[in-house]
Amino acid sequence: MEKFNQVTCEKRSYSRDFKSHQHEFGQFLFPLQGSLDIKTKWQELNLNSDYCFYLPPKLNHNYRSKDRNEFLILDIPTQYLPEDTSSMYIMLDKQWASIRYLLLEEAKSHENPSSLVDLTRYVTNKLQISKPPSIQYIHKHFKEPIRLETLAKIEHYHPVYYSSWFKQNTGKNPSVYITELRLREAKHLLASTVWSMTKISEELGFGNSSSFTRWFVRCEGMPPQKYRLLNDG
Repeated sequence: MEKFNQVTCEKRSYSRDFKSHQHEFGQFLFPLQGSLDIKTKWQELNLNSDYCFYLPPKLNHNYRSKDRNEFLILDIPTQYLPEDTSSMYIMLDKQWASIRYLLLEEAKSHENPSSLVDLTRYVTNKLQISKPPSIQYIHKHFKEPIRLETLAKIEHYHPVYYSSWFKQNTGKNPSVYITELRLREAKHLLASTVWSMTKISEELGFGNSSSFTRWFVRCEGMPPQKYRLLNDG
């Protein structure tokens, strides 16, 4: 069977010289030792053991490792992937660390190919529902001023590309996404607390209640006080 039609999970090491290629399948890279420099048209990063990285099919990339290295690589045929995936730089939290452990066990055994396929389907499902690091950052910091350059740096993207990448992932541009999060939180606070407009405006990062009120009217078409009355109880 052609390689791009089967799931492959194995350990690999990389040389110090930059190499360039693309492949017909998706690929997850899990660092086990050392790090890997990866460059794509819009992205440049050093992948270390705190993160894993997903490369979609047909994305040309340069790569090299300047130290002793070992990586767990999962090659995923397109039939297991959601449509139109983009590269994803993912923090190796407890769930992804557990996935890496299970993949390592599968890479050792080679006894039950169907188990690897089942695990791969789980990984690709996680790929669909995982929030990239910059979007996780937005959800933690949406009450604060957030610069586009900050978000692009988190993903190791060029700022000029980041907005289009963000829209591809969320269907919205970053400013709209952030505004919707703030508005949702504002509505929640108005409906579920007796906080004053001053306290709510401070909670949401506005300089004063007047600027909060103007923003809320612009977004919702009514003053926050009226929204509270209509949604009281």
